[in-house]
Amino acid sequence: MIATVGVLGGGAWGTALALTAARAGRLTKLWGRSIATVNAINQRRDNAKYLPGIAFDAPVAATVQLAEAVAAVDLVIVAVPAQAVRAVVGVVARHVSASPPLIIAAKGLERGTAKRMTQVVGEAAPRLTPAVLSGPSFAIDVARGLPTAVTIAAADEGLALDLCRALGHGAFRPYAETDVLGVEIGGAVKNVLAIAAGIVAGRKLGASAVAALTARGFAELRRLGEALGARPDTLMGLSGLGDLMLTTSTTQSRNFSYGIAVGEGRDREAPHPLVEGIETAAVTRDLARRHTIDMPIVDAVAAVLAGTISVDAAIESLMSRPLKREAG
Repeated sequence: MIATVGVLGGGAWGTALALTAARAGRLTKLWGRSIATVNAINQRRDNAKYLPGIAFDAPVAATVQLAEAVAAVDLVIVAVPAQAVRAVVGVVARHVSASPPLIIAAKGLERGTAKRMTQVVGEAAPRLTPAVLSGPSFAIDVARGLPTAVTIAAADEGLALDLCRALGHGAFRPYAETDVLGVEIGGAVKNVLAIAAGIVAGRKLGASAVAALTARGFAELRRLGEALGARPDTLMGLSGLGDLMLTTSTTQSRNFSYGIAVGEGRDREAPHPLVEGIETAAVTRDLARRHTIDMPIVDAVAAVLAGTISVDAAIESLMSRPLKREAG
């Protein structure tokens, strides 16, 4: 039975997931790097920096000591940026005495290796059993206790169901899945497509163009996912199409908002580290090329972010591609 949960990451998503675990009746500890954030959680029962206006309605104990956060826990949840997962999980491996399951709540592919987050866990902490949480969910909605459905995937169905039971409560409904690859690819690639949709919106090309971009982008996501071994029904579910619909439709999405800034021509020198699609764009492009998968939208995003093509030239290139059947 999962009674104690350690959540790593004191930002909006980590805090929201810590609240979720606490609301589900789990003894919950949260690790954050910021002393100010940890003190606010322990003393004022809020995290106003990342979740303004949210007063905690369940007990969460925060600490700046990672070892303390994972000591004697039955479950570890890692909610740090994707590019930090390897380093953080490596520290976790040194401080857990048993072998608790570890849920990755980051959505991305590792720069340099193109590995999925559960593969990173397998290398950095081989004693731990990796799982992944993904789906259409904004931290502020989860923290407010608004109805949210997500996917929790693990290779073992029994474990996936146990993790769903550990975190599920009235407003937070997790669905169990065993197609780990499909869940991770959906969560990672949708961030790249959200940047693309934001660029189109920022260029003020109209709602029709955003809708078309999203649909064609999903076709690319599905081609890559299925080529890598993902199940089509997974990609059509919460962690694929569902998450894509959310993140391409509102400025609450960091990736979509960043895309708007790029489309408007605003400075993009120092984007937020949680704009996961920036790092994932080039990784996805390279992964697709290795598997000879046609992903012109992802290619265009990667090129625009690298500065090798202008936004207008990228749009012209996409619109002038040879005509073909939609299903092709």
